Amino acid sequence: MIAIPEATAETVKVRKKQKVRRKIIVNAIAYSFIAIYVFPLYWIIASSLKRPGDLFSYPIKLFPSPITFSNYTNAWNSTDFPLYIRNTFFVAVVATTLIVLLSLMCGYALAIYKYKWMSIIFMCIISTSMLPTEVIMNSVMHVVRGVGLYDNLWGIIIPVLGSSSNILIARQFFITVPSSIMESARLEGASELSIFFRLMLPLAKPTIFVITIFSFRSRWNSYVWPLIALSDPKKNTIQVALRNLVGAESIDWSLLLSATAISIIPMFIIFLIFQKYIFGEDASVGIK
Repeated sequence: MIAIPEATAETVKVRKKQKVRRKIIVNAIAYSFIAIYVFPLYWIIASSLKRPGDLFSYPIKLFPSPITFSNYTNAWNSTDFPLYIRNTFFVAVVATTLIVLLSLMCGYALAIYKYKWMSIIFMCIISTSMLPTEVIMNSVMHVVRGVGLYDNLWGIIIPVLGSSSNILIARQFFITVPSSIMESARLEGASELSIFFRLMLPLAKPTIFVITIFSFRSRWNSYVWPLIALSDPKKNTIQVALRNLVGAESIDWSLLLSATAISIIPMFIIFLIFQKYIFGEDASVGIK
């Protein structure tokens, strides 16, 4: 056996200790950030399970005792929650489906077809992300009114379909796909639509799921545009309905917190469904 010099062995021990310390520090920082993000969600759920008289009791209780679910029953019965959820679900599902399809098609065209004017179109699309929503809201409202979509759920779906960030995500993925795959498909007689739908979309599964989660979350949590574009209370989305629970002089915090917790459930379910595809799928599946 080769003997390790004492100085070298000592150096190895020191490096191992330093590595362990760095790992502990990095993990501590990571868990601290996780706690910062998770605590508000925990506080909403924990507070929604408290009795109204315990919300502002002192000292503050981190854990509800006793636990009560009557707040959820009151929130569900006091407002037309099923209607608001249906409205929001319709808007979120339809808008997300169209956003995913249009973003992938646009991103595919921008990545695959090498025309000079394609770069100009891409820059114009990206430049729209530099404009605050408030700047173009007045113009969008004029268009929505002009085509007769004011106070219509389609009026809050169509204006959000052109998402520059999702187009960028799709384009960056398709750039990584080897062109030899498409060339082989063309030699076998496949049309462009067939290549896109039968070859590219299966490869783009992780990208599809990422865009789906981001788009669904944005549409589910959208507040300003539905508030402006809808006037009929029966067409309100969930976020507008939550705002209406806030009174002019007082706020029923138990009702508001439990209603907010209910509105979070669909997003939580969507994340549970798609997380395995985002973190488990290999973007290079099928590429040889």
